[in-house]
Formats: sequence, structure tokens, C-alpha cells
Amino acid sequence: MSYMTINGKKIEFRSGETIVEAAQKAGIYIPTLCHLPRSGHGDVCRICSVEVKGQDRFLPACSTHAEEGMCIETETPALIALRKHILTTILAEGRHDCFMRAIPNSKSPYQIAAMNMPHREHACPSDGRCELQTLVLKYQIPVKDIVPEEGDFVLDNKHPMITRDFSRCIQCGRCASACNAIQVNEAIPSQFGRRAEKENWLPLVNYDNCTHCGECLQVCPTGALSAKKAYGLSTKKDELIKIRTTCPYCGVGCQQELLVKEGRIIEVNGVADAEPNLGRLCVKGRFGYDFIYSKDRLTTPLIRQEDGSFKSASWDEALELIATKFTDTIEKYGADSVAGVSCSRSINEDSYQMQKLFRSIFKTNNIDNCART
Repeated sequence: MSYMTINGKKIEFRSGETIVEAAQKAGIYIPTLCHLPRSGHGDVCRICSVEVKGQDRFLPACSTHAEEGMCIETETPALIALRKHILTTILAEGRHDCFMRAIPNSKSPYQIAAMNMPHREHACPSDGRCELQTLVLKYQIPVKDIVPEEGDFVLDNKHPMITRDFSRCIQCGRCASACNAIQVNEAIPSQFGRRAEKENWLPLVNYDNCTHCGECLQVCPTGALSAKKAYGLSTKKDELIKIRTTCPYCGVGCQQELLVKEGRIIEVNGVADAEPNLGRLCVKGRFGYDFIYSKDRLTTPLIRQEDGSFKSASWDEALELIATKFTDTIEKYGADSVAGVSCSRSINEDSYQMQKLFRSIFKTNNIDNCART
């Protein structure tokens, strides 16, 4: 094990770890915006810059590997001034109206420009959980004094599940990295070169390649990407309950985090550190939760009567009827007269039990799964 010093504290690190990875493990805070640990993306915004003794310039902690004997400072006056400058520049390049709503009587140029943008009838969907907002508040950026830069911004509202408001995009590149390196869909163009060479870069989507998985939505640090189903349904003042569960759509067992308000799901995210999906979800797992609120959804078992109509029944009644029908049919026509189809929305363990029931109890191999077709 190797050691280095951060803010006067000696910490250990493993070979290959970056400064920010080692610091986070030791409980030392270094701010980041563009850094995406799961893909290794970073080195864009420079918010994570640190002072390393013996170096004549600041180094980005997200892409600089830790070395034995390093002596690092993370919050010097010079670093704070640098971060304030970066944050001010980012704000001036976009239209982040969350700060404007807090000072409604201000008539600064920035406020007017931000509040006049389209798609502003509700507060920013990321208000209260925006990483940029958190840093602006931490470093006390005087927002009302910012003069916005000239520029037109794309509002891509064509996607059925995601709104892309590029007036809130900070060009961090996390969405492109998630799309290309994690989901490997290559639907968002990668960044290239230094900042001066990619000033016109925006994460515009090639929908021919997009699988609508929403991975870009989950990694966006601002309100540039927002889920349409969640738009306007909650504010940062609301008490959202987080519930971890297993996705019901197939047998993989992806872990989900449900954001619930007053008993209703507002949004669904993947659980970043959970097996087997490590934060990833498909389009069904992330967006396909409306069916649980359908008026047509069955809430009790139904038994068909002699006249063809249905009546509600208890689970005990329904299961007893099913067992009786199976027993009678097998006794009269033999084991191969029955068959089962396991639903692909079942977990693997349930599908295993299903085939075990038919093979071991009913003594037939007539068992299939709807995913095969």
C-alpha cells in the first residue's frame, strides 16, 4: 500500500487510483462535475483541480493518478478563486433559472434571460439535487451580478420520455460517456479536443442508435435532461421517499430506486452500486411504470362462472380451483395434457420453480417461456 498527504492528512491508496478516488475513500471532499467514475470520464470542467507540491500548475484530481509521497491541498484561496471563476463562466454560458426564482424581485440581465427561456412553466426538475446548483451555493457565487453570454439554445422535446434543454447543459460530456462507454449505444457524439476546439459541441442525439434507456438522464449533473413523466410533479421542498426494489420486466433482477411522492412513483433510477445492473436500466425498467396505475389492472383473482361472466374471488378460492382443475385433467387425460408458460417478467427463481412444478409434480416436460418467441 502507498501513501500520500491531502490537507495535512496521511491517506493510503492503491496503485492506479486517481487523486479524487483516493480522497473519496478517505472521506475527503473534492468537488466534481464532469467526472463519471463508472466510465472513467473526466478532465473537462477542472472544478476538481488541486494543488500538488512541486507542480507549477493546478492538476485535475479526477484524471491525475495518485503517487507515493504526494502532498496535496484541495481548498486553498487560489483554488477557491479558480472554482468561482469556472462556475461563473458556466452560469454565464447557460440559462440556469433556479437561482432566479429565489430572488424574484431582481431584474438583472441574467435573470431576465433565464426566465424568458421556453420550458420554464415549472421549476427545474433537478432543483434541489443539481450538482451545479450545489457548488454555486457552496462557493457563494453572486448570481444576480452575472451577465449572460449571447447564444441560442436547442430545446429537444421530440423524445417520448426525455426533454433535452440545452440552455442548462454545461457540456460536461457525462451523457455521451454513459451512452458510448457504459451502454455502448453510440447515440450521442463524443467530445473531442480542448475546450476551444469543441465550443460548438452539444450532446445532440442520433435517435437511430438510441435505445431510450435513459442512462444519459441519470448521469446528467444539471437539469439539461429531464424525464417528461416527472416534469412539474415535485419540487425540492417535497418529501420524496426512496424505495429500492427489483425491476419486474424480466428475470435479470436489475435493482431500481423508486422516487415516490404521496404514494405515487415520480421517477425511477438504477441503483449505482447494486448487482447485476450497476445503475443501468433499459427503457422498460426506467420508464415503464405507468401500468401499475391503470384502471384496467386486475386487483383480485377472477373466476369465470357458467354464464361466462367473472366474479371476484379470494386467493384461496382461486388457488383451490386451479389445483382441482389440474388434478382432474391429469387424472382423466394424462400428464402431457397440461402445459405451462412461464412469464418473462418473472424472476429467474420463479421460472425455475415453475419448471420444477411441471417436471417433478405434474410429470411432464410441457414447459416453455414467452421470451423464446
